[in-house]
Amino acid sequence: MSNFRLTPNALGHKLKLHQLQVFERVLERRSLSRAANELNLTQPSVTKAIYELEKFVGAPLFERSNRGVVPTELAHLLGRRVKTLMAELRYMTDELNAALTGESGHVIVGTLIAASAKLLPEAISLLMRDHPGIRVTISEGPSSQLFPALATGDLDIVVGRLPERDIALSYALPLTHHTLYEEPLLAVVGAHHPLAREEQLDLPRLMDQLWILPSAESPLRTAVEQTFHRSSLGLPARHIESLSLLTNLGILLRGEAIALMPQDAAQQFLDHGLLARLPLAEFGLFGRVGYSVRSNRTPTPASQHLVDYLHAVAAGRTAPP
Repeated sequence: MSNFRLTPNALGHKLKLHQLQVFERVLERRSLSRAANELNLTQPSVTKAIYELEKFVGAPLFERSNRGVVPTELAHLLGRRVKTLMAELRYMTDELNAALTGESGHVIVGTLIAASAKLLPEAISLLMRDHPGIRVTISEGPSSQLFPALATGDLDIVVGRLPERDIALSYALPLTHHTLYEEPLLAVVGAHHPLAREEQLDLPRLMDQLWILPSAESPLRTAVEQTFHRSSLGLPARHIESLSLLTNLGILLRGEAIALMPQDAAQQFLDHGLLARLPLAEFGLFGRVGYSVRSNRTPTPASQHLVDYLHAVAAGRTAPP
């Protein structure tokens, strides 16, 4: 173990912000060449920045290999702090630009399936119409990934189904959840499915069908399991686990599967005659739909614009039948 000790003064005088930006990209991409491409730098300049940072801290940060680079334990430790610094740098850039021009900024949005079909696209369309200087990046994934990313500053906002209050993950993080509306959960099939024109159905009759269910890590999965159990049933033996709206739609249009979809995600396909709604009342509400932000910081101006449009879209939303 080295006796070398860093001090805040040493960090402030000798550590370069550029080195940390390069380090953060290399750590994220596990590749010097990919980091160089994303930062519009040459690979030698990226290699030099990492070398200088390693020289400053007095220890290796990456192990080189033919397949890229592997972070050391020190790199993981440093990376946790650098992520926060890079997020704060982005926030400061947006706030300064907003103060100087009023029209620029960058908002990074995490989206869940409930928001990806209607709420978020409509809000972003309004945002880009009225504030064309704002840049938007969208990241889709499960809540188990998006909420931690929001807490660390990698995301500015997460839009979609809000977690139940007994979901420890999201409520243990410094996040605030805002409800916009409640949404039904529908059982749907492709328009040519043999059950598409049935007027009365119950769950026991459908247990031999192929189902598309939320994946195990989804908070919605628990609610779906409880619905089957309330009917004294286990989960259907034949089922696919998926949170991908496009994949689920493709399966529905090509086969004889039943899927569970939030109302807004299914509605446009119902309106165009691609899907049919099954007459099942057991699944009830999909849950509360809204947005989540960090509770320990004020949203950037760009993020606040998006929040305003989310409220506007929700206010003009037609109540589902």
